[in-house]
Amino acid sequence: MVLFTPIDERHRHTGNCSQIVAGEVQGPAAGLAICRYDGEVGFYLFGCDDRWRSVTDTWHQSIDEAIAQAEFEYEGTAATWQRPS
Repeated sequence: MVLFTPIDERHRHTGNCSQIVAGEVQGPAAGLAICRYDGEVGFYLFGCDDRWRSVTDTWHQSIDEAIAQAEFEYEGTAATWQRPS
């Protein structure tokens, strides 16, 4: 994991995107995580449940693109990203 943020009262789910899993539209995520797998070029933006299990994902060429996508979906995330300890 590169960055993460819980989604809470500091954020607004914009509704700009619909995430569909197994034919069902998903509700707002409880948290977001940006990850990069060893040997891969891009970054994944994961929408997570309240136990930090991945529910949705999008792939981005750069970390800046993943951060911008997160802000597009959840206003306020630009100010709340954290690095894992």
